[in-house]
Amino acid sequence: MEIKVLGTGCTKCKTLEKHTREAVTETGITAEIEKVEDIYKIMSLGVMQTPALVINQKIVLSGRVPSVAEIKEILTKNQ
Repeated sequence: MEIKVLGTGCTKCKTLEKHTREAVTETGITAEIEKVEDIYKIMSLGVMQTPALVINQKIVLSGRVPSVAEIKEILTKNQ
């Protein structure tokens, strides 16, 4: 699974990355997590609100920080 955490480095973006890493660990899913901070790369993916979460090239979340439990649910649905 390829996961991208999109955000310019603000507190919310860092929290989303932390929660995503926790969710991946807790679910035992094999995933490659990449943090993307370049605003041009973020915009090229079609994201206008950060933080955002992209799984396997699909935007699954944008503009808010979900709980670890919610991210685990998102990961399971997008495996």
